[in-house]
Amino acid sequence: MPTPHINAADGAFAETVLMPGDPRRATHIAERFLSNAELVTDVRGTLGYTGAFEGTVVSVMASGMGMPSAAIYITELLRAYGVRRIIRVGTAGVYAPDLALRQIVAATGAVTNSNLPQIIGAPETLAPSPELLATAERVAAETGVGLETGTVFTSDIFYEPNDDARHEHTANGVLCVEMETAALYAIASVEGAEALTLLTMTDHLVTGEHLSSEERQLTVDEMLELGLRTAIAG
Repeated sequence: MPTPHINAADGAFAETVLMPGDPRRATHIAERFLSNAELVTDVRGTLGYTGAFEGTVVSVMASGMGMPSAAIYITELLRAYGVRRIIRVGTAGVYAPDLALRQIVAATGAVTNSNLPQIIGAPETLAPSPELLATAERVAAETGVGLETGTVFTSDIFYEPNDDARHEHTANGVLCVEMETAALYAIASVEGAEALTLLTMTDHLVTGEHLSSEERQLTVDEMLELGLRTAIAG
């Protein structure tokens, strides 16, 4: 049934949902990759679609930006719509000096400066579904997509006051920074669902390099297709 933030009908979502942050990217996924895509929710301009990718029904739902926003949609999808798998498909800023722009990363763990995981009773170690991670690695190898794996930092702060966080996390082997994965992994663990984050490196916070708009879209599309193929391969 509809929730305070999702006005989709019962059964409108597939069991597997791809979750970008940006509603426009949700639309892009639906229009670029899905057949017979239908808009199923649009509350507050946060868009969700259901369609088919190579004959398998999948859904796409935007999360908005940051853990508080993402947590709302993740929780409502899992509790009210029978969703069992969420694959976050997003972008990130590079922390690891040797990690190149355009690289796709699967998050094998998340560390965070948020107390959300602790408040909801999530395990101390925030990790993806082993099955989804293994599937993504296998699909990447079969399709020739370069995939790095490692820990990501999920931050509540976009505009850090200084570089202390970057230096600390880089020293600890953290690959990159983004704003939603810790919430996804924490909630999925508590709710008994599967989760995985795939990220495209679009901004290098060590060298200051950034992808152009065209490079960003082409590279993100490669990651989106990997996410969709992972979704239907399980």
